[in-house]
Amino acid sequence: MAKRRLRTGPTAALPAKPDPAELLRIVRLADPGAKKDGDDIVATDVRVYAPVEAEPELTGGELEKVWAVRVAAEGPLPLNFFDRYLAEGLAFRLKGLAVCRGEVSDPADEEESGPAVILPTRPTAEELAPLLEQDEEDEFAFRAGDIRAVLVPEKGQPPAVQELLPFAVELTAIELRGDEPAKLGALALELAEALNGLVVDRWRFRIDAAEELVPPTRE
Repeated sequence: MAKRRLRTGPTAALPAKPDPAELLRIVRLADPGAKKDGDDIVATDVRVYAPVEAEPELTGGELEKVWAVRVAAEGPLPLNFFDRYLAEGLAFRLKGLAVCRGEVSDPADEEESGPAVILPTRPTAEELAPLLEQDEEDEFAFRAGDIRAVLVPEKGQPPAVQELLPFAVELTAIELRGDEPAKLGALALELAEALNGLVVDRWRFRIDAAEELVPPTRE
């Protein structure tokens, strides 16, 4: 595949060719309705192209072998950067790098954001009290030890949380920040269980176990 074509959409650059079934399973964490279309996968507003072998130059030589999984918009550009998030989330789970607009990044190194608990309605401080302590200076901020939690309206409707939508009044995210991914994940899952929500990672992939937030070990 020509390098020019690889750069027309966000790309997950992987060190090994992913199994097609595993690739579909991971894409369905971001969009449960994703389905196969020939060798490709079609998700919400995007097409995930079948892996192709690429030159190491795609990652600036960071990977000795590269299998490129390109994500391209189907029609208008996807809302809320779904194509870029999909490529980055795939790269994170498959021990790869993300390439977007010619820039190479390692999703495992990003520490600015953490998981979020998506809820169908905005919770009250009383509902959060068993697990979170209210910040005295900010009515939308809470803490649990060294973990900070912020209550924000969820922008758009991430495909991963479609099952909440029939009951949703006002999709709300509790965004968690801290230094220990597994600890963040454990609290997020507790909040989701208590408040009938779903946990997603920073790329809006659904999370069902705390360890899914821990960067995979690379060989």
